[in-house]
Amino acid sequence: MAIPKIRKDSILSALKFIDEHGIPDKHKSTQYELISSDDKKYPPKYVIAVANYIENGGEIVTTGYNAVEAKNYFESHGFKIQTKQEKNEETKISSELNESQDIDGGKGFGNYKNPYSKLLIESKNIVFRGAPGTGKSYLAKQIAADIISDGYTEQYTELTDEQKQQIEFVQFHPSYDYSDFVEGLRPKMNEDGSIGFELRDGVFKSFVEKARQNFENSHKPKEIREREASANTIMTNFFSNIRLEEDEFKTIKGSKFTITNIDDKRIYIAIPGNETVDKLSLNIDEIRRMLESGLDFEKVSDITSFFGKQFATQNYSYDYALFKAIKAKALNVTKTDVAPEELKKYIFIIDEINRGEISKILGELFFAIDPGYRGKSGEVATQYSNMHAYPNEKFYIPENVFIIGTMNDIDRSVDSFDFAMRRRFRFIEVKAESTQNMLDLLEDVQLRREALARMHRLNEEILKVDDLNENYQIGAAYFLKLKNISFDDLWNDYLKPLLQDYVHGLYDEQGIMKAFAKAYGYQASDEGDADEAIEN
Repeated sequence: MAIPKIRKDSILSALKFIDEHGIPDKHKSTQYELISSDDKKYPPKYVIAVANYIENGGEIVTTGYNAVEAKNYFESHGFKIQTKQEKNEETKISSELNESQDIDGGKGFGNYKNPYSKLLIESKNIVFRGAPGTGKSYLAKQIAADIISDGYTEQYTELTDEQKQQIEFVQFHPSYDYSDFVEGLRPKMNEDGSIGFELRDGVFKSFVEKARQNFENSHKPKEIREREASANTIMTNFFSNIRLEEDEFKTIKGSKFTITNIDDKRIYIAIPGNETVDKLSLNIDEIRRMLESGLDFEKVSDITSFFGKQFATQNYSYDYALFKAIKAKALNVTKTDVAPEELKKYIFIIDEINRGEISKILGELFFAIDPGYRGKSGEVATQYSNMHAYPNEKFYIPENVFIIGTMNDIDRSVDSFDFAMRRRFRFIEVKAESTQNMLDLLEDVQLRREALARMHRLNEEILKVDDLNENYQIGAAYFLKLKNISFDDLWNDYLKPLLQDYVHGLYDEQGIMKAFAKAYGYQASDEGDADEAIEN
């Protein structure tokens, strides 16, 4: 799909055309609005269609591109686009009341489109189990989009970039481990070219950290958040205006040093006059905490007491020097005013959850992940906590984190799913017929009807085999491949190999496969014998 070639003049002419002729009901915007210079609102897809009509002739049609592509096109050309997620006043009030109830385990479940969304909010952790191709992963993403958008859409592609940050997706496999998921040591190239190791958060811990910050910020008093915002502003201004490797700073004892580099976690300094250690890295969060506290640190021992240490470290002397330098530059900085932070939901999707060794991947989070121990009541010390900047701080999963897992019951890549883990998740069976609405993605109506009929006939035939059950039925996801291939190709390249694996070792394998092919509607000679052709 592609946006037609149109000039800006044609777009402006299209806006005038729409002002004069109005917008047909079928073309009114349901997702995004283009905001003109005089604050009028227009449906982006329809504006492109009219502009194309004006410039290139033909008919006014909105096919060939979707709403997201139209939105991205206008934004890339400097137009203002607004996401339509406004609600009427009654719905807004209801949503605000439900927000705290949802996360605190109440019975308000927003205005969600998907019935499974309520189950996730209610249970915190769910696993969709069922036959291959039943759209479990697709369903998980639909639920995530539904909840994150507060019932506005079930399509992940229609979420804003900010909303997408509230969803994470990983897929487990046999070699997936704790360091991938929680934290672990990773190789790092040092400034001198040598290889070292540093502790890095895994994908789940990083995601939970975002959710935790949102959860804590939404509950902090305004005064504290203003101090934090002011500290960030002061630090950003300071480090943006220094000259790396040139501007000199001095400790209380007169040691001079320069800043060589800065990243999200560390401040790297060079100490040319020090004979034993001429380079150090400082924890940038320590200085941030000192600034946020609002305290006046008069000596290094004040920092030692502030961080609850018995003895000062060498780094504190340099922290103190930078703290004083930053404070001196911040005398004329005005107080930062902050708006209340909205409490958001965060959804973590684990595809093929039973293909990983759960105990090895989760480690001590086995306890914290339990819905009954969300929040600080379930905080734990991680395996590498002694290497953290603040070793005494514990890790916990806040109330606004929800987890969706998917698994195939017949997956033989693992022997079993950790039984202790089972009680921490709500298991929901997804049957082939329950997600057949996925076939709506097939735009050809006749193709969709034929696919649905063949899927039903084949699944009914599967149930006739004594050793098979609903877990072996074929899901609609397989039939979405018909967008690009034929029914025969789908059978030969996808369904037949899968079904042969199902019936391998059963009595009369060949007869069962013939029955499957006939139910599906595949017409071909068996083993080259035209007389054995399977009738439709």
